[in-house]
Amino acid sequence: MTLEKIKKHEYIYHGSLETVEHPKILQPNRKLDYGEGFYATTSETQAEEWAGRRIRENNNTLGYVNVYEFDAEKISKFKSLIFTEPTEEWAKFVMANRTQKDFTHDYDIVYGPVANDRVYFQFGLYESGAISVDTLIRELKTYKLVDQYLFHTEKALTTLHFVESKKIIL
Repeated sequence: MTLEKIKKHEYIYHGSLETVEHPKILQPNRKLDYGEGFYATTSETQAEEWAGRRIRENNNTLGYVNVYEFDAEKISKFKSLIFTEPTEEWAKFVMANRTQKDFTHDYDIVYGPVANDRVYFQFGLYESGAISVDTLIRELKTYKLVDQYLFHTEKALTTLHFVESKKIIL
């Protein structure tokens, strides 16, 4: 992905059970696409879905979509891994993060497609050997995938500036 595409996104969003004015690197309770850190997306709808999922999982009725200005001009100063679309490298990176117990990486920021539950079914077929990586990528390219950012280090979080939080009520 070129930086020009990233620069078009002034705001990014994070779905949560709370207002997050000061993002932190947190240890997740499950394996995630790009590892531990702070996740955000350029899709406000995706952030609403993330907040809704957290609300339901925790039997709450209220969540938030946190809005940040992202200083994309600074991304070139960080060790970044950027995927413009599903590729073999992306699939292997996601699989390593989701399945290898001690896998870690040293990127500050990772950007690419979300491997959501629907997409992860295809990953399951790939992992079991039922489909090849080429078939996996071909299948995933037929989906309308939203994007996500992982801010993996404290240094990377300095690119974010909190704007507001919007209540999500289920």
